[in-house]
Amino acid sequence: MSTRTSRRRNGHESTTSRRGSDALRAAGRAGFTARGVVYVLVGILAVRIALGDSAEQADRQGALRQIAEQPFGKVMLWALVVGLGGMALWRGACALWDRGPDRKATSRLLDGGRAVFYAAICWGAAAFAAGNGSSSSGDEQSKDWTASALKLAYGRWLVGLAGCVLIGVGVVLAVRALQRKFLKKLDTGAMSRRTEQTVTGLGVAGGVARGSVFAAAGVFILIAAVQFDPDEAKGVDDTLRSFTETPAGPWLLVAVAIGLVLFGVFSFASARWRRV
Repeated sequence: MSTRTSRRRNGHESTTSRRGSDALRAAGRAGFTARGVVYVLVGILAVRIALGDSAEQADRQGALRQIAEQPFGKVMLWALVVGLGGMALWRGACALWDRGPDRKATSRLLDGGRAVFYAAICWGAAAFAAGNGSSSSGDEQSKDWTASALKLAYGRWLVGLAGCVLIGVGVVLAVRALQRKFLKKLDTGAMSRRTEQTVTGLGVAGGVARGSVFAAAGVFILIAAVQFDPDEAKGVDDTLRSFTETPAGPWLLVAVAIGLVLFGVFSFASARWRRV
């Protein structure tokens, strides 16, 4: 009798565990889809800026505004919030419970950091959807945060460190994309050869563009620390606009913007083929 009860309990626990894993997988896939939507919209907005539409704001808030202006925009905004929340939940679960053979402490810390990052984005998107979001742009917020940090003891060093970290993150993202590290996390066996080639191209081009934006934003934060001037810090929108001030002019921004769109499409592919 006790053996039968034990088997029943173990079977129930196994079913519950399987359902929990399925829910986390669904949350992760929803998160990649939401990330894709944001990057595609930011990229499109950046292209429009390069073509002369300076009134647009090519950052996360600009993307949220674009969604809000569409039919059923409020519903789509809350769907995006759910997706971003799913990404935060999945990243957090990876940090705490994933027992893969390659799961080192640094990998867990990175997943924990990503979980916090996406939780913050989810909170901001939820506030926007509820009508309680900040009216200031991402660029203004970046300057405000930098100004507050510079007022702290050793604030200049902290801001400089933050800039260096962001530059490092951008470089790592770009290099890993060029090395095609992302393929290890995709179920390429379920793809046709042509699909794998397409997804690889999306991952490389999109990852390099994404990394360049991170690194450029880090450079501006570092300049703000060196010059002790918070106005030198830039959010995503101003960082993207700065590409037009290079010798390549608006064409560099067009290239980066298209890369961001491609990264968004790669995120959709990740929602389909990522091992989660």
